[in-house]
Amino acid sequence: MGVGDRMENTGEDLKGKAKEAWGDATDDKRMETEGKIDQAKADMKNKVEDVKDALSDDKR
Repeated sequence: MGVGDRMENTGEDLKGKAKEAWGDATDDKRMETEGKIDQAKADMKNKVEDVKDALSDDKR
């Protein structure tokens, strides 16, 4: 719906990718898992935004 929300989600996704890469490079499974979780959360938030967009388009 909002560009700001999408940007926040992209930031969270990038943070997750960085955490995952750092965890993989340092053999820190917890950090790697946190990164994957951050990415999954960002993906789910983007899917919610897609649904909101679709619903608002239908109302027009």
